[in-house]
Amino acid sequence: MKIALIVNPLIPVPPDKYGGIERIVYMLIKELVKAGHDVTLYANPQSKPGCKLIGYTESERYGLGDMIKINKLTMSIAFKGFDLVHTFGRMSNLALLMALKIPKIVSYQLPPTISQVKKAVKIAPSQSLHFTACSNFIANQISAYCNVSTIYNGVSLSDYNFNKTVKPDAPLVFLGRIQKEKGTDVAIKVALKTGRNLIIAGNIPNEPSHRLYFEKEVKPHIDDARIVYIGPVDDKQKNDLLHGAAAMLMPVTWDEPFGIVMTEALACGTPVIGFNRGAVPEVVINGYNGFVCNTVEEMMKAVNNVSDIDRANCRKTVEEKFSADVLASQYQDLYKKAISTL
Repeated sequence: MKIALIVNPLIPVPPDKYGGIERIVYMLIKELVKAGHDVTLYANPQSKPGCKLIGYTESERYGLGDMIKINKLTMSIAFKGFDLVHTFGRMSNLALLMALKIPKIVSYQLPPTISQVKKAVKIAPSQSLHFTACSNFIANQISAYCNVSTIYNGVSLSDYNFNKTVKPDAPLVFLGRIQKEKGTDVAIKVALKTGRNLIIAGNIPNEPSHRLYFEKEVKPHIDDARIVYIGPVDDKQKNDLLHGAAAMLMPVTWDEPFGIVMTEALACGTPVIGFNRGAVPEVVINGYNGFVCNTVEEMMKAVNNVSDIDRANCRKTVEEKFSADVLASQYQDLYKKAISTL
């Protein structure tokens, strides 16, 4: 198949450190190319995707001018012999293509805008538009209005080393952006209450509210002994960090659409202990590869019981449900279906 993939151009593919969507797109490209498909990626000009690249840019504050410019670019896809176009970016950047019969797949990694979905379904020719969601939590928000399939995110297993056992005093880990919605302060509270060391890794977003959150709720607890903050980490550092952890804490205070970091931890054999929000219970099987909690007290109890989890179950979960092979196979099945229905 000749496939056009599109991602918003703010971050290169693959990303250097953080960029969950870009990481998924890169992983998909590798699998598609390995399967013999002809792939072209529309993305940040600095990308090195391992396939044909057409670079484009947009303003820091995306506006009408960007939409017009990018639609001129994506409209050309219709005249280049592509079998289908698959976007992980803004659906508005396919506005001109939407009315054409070329198969289109829109993948949601964040909560969808229902009005846009309804409008796209009205414009697109019958059977030409398909949606995917990174979790049932996201898919259920639009299933009443369109044809949507859940295709979970995942990881390349070769990038993560499985560790069957860890030391009794192995630390807990928090890995993610340092902001209230991610629950960094909750992770600190759980670690202090359970007497466990905690390593915090992640970037602090530039917005003033997030900087203030770090200064008031996180920084006062950092002592470089019990609570350690190591900043952003690259892939190797992430692997080493998760590989040696007793558990990864996921105390999110918002409805997480997926949370790729959970699958990264599980791939290392590290149990995930998370709040029952968004897609967390779709990834974490309570008592099998981690614990799903409703309160801080439940999370503290789960930390004390984490040694009950067989770390082999964590790796097995990723192998069966969240691997690059599984993800690529499901997308390829959808591609074939999208092409055959027209």
